[in-house]
Amino acid sequence: MKFFPKRLIEGYETFATQRLPTEQSRYRELSERGQSPETMVIGCCDSRVSPEVIFDAGPGELFVVRNIANLVPVYQPDSNAHGVSAALEYAVTVLKVKHIVVLGHAQCGGIRAFVDKIQPLTPGDFIGKWMQMFIKPGEVVEQRPHESMQDFVVRIEKAAVFRSIENLMTFPFVRERVERGEMQLHGAYFGVAGGSLFVLDRVAKEFLNVQASEQRLASSE
Repeated sequence: MKFFPKRLIEGYETFATQRLPTEQSRYRELSERGQSPETMVIGCCDSRVSPEVIFDAGPGELFVVRNIANLVPVYQPDSNAHGVSAALEYAVTVLKVKHIVVLGHAQCGGIRAFVDKIQPLTPGDFIGKWMQMFIKPGEVVEQRPHESMQDFVVRIEKAAVFRSIENLMTFPFVRERVERGEMQLHGAYFGVAGGSLFVLDRVAKEFLNVQASEQRLASSE
């Protein structure tokens, strides 16, 4: 206990005395019958972008996997270990989630490293190799003429969501369920500074403020 972060101990004590009493029955139920979340969220490791906080989710509601820049690799069955693919397989084939949400965000460090083409942060260059999943062989990602650096970064942050959704469809067990209408794929983008949420309209290929998205959906019904 001596070296365990004091802030985490204090946080747990608050949880145990305030939140746990109101959700104790829920935790007991989950421990007995297991989890059955309807939604999987693939988010970034960034400490400012917690899906459980953003979506005000209770225990057992979300199945979350987080990595640098919220990336999903292409389907690649081989002898190597694939953490995101394993989590995806479990969520889809075992938990049978009905929704998968790829949650991107502003000020993403992984995307900024990719855009700035900075030197590897470690000798093994884990970040650099990981971010290469974002581009296809032969693809060039460059700043457009008259495009500010801020606009360029935001465009790439959002493009990462598109690419991850595209890569999700390379997994046979995902594609089959989507095509049968048993599961839906979604994209979202979180603005850290203002706490704003934008959801992807895949038909229009644009991110809409969540309120505007709801209005568009209502008008189409």
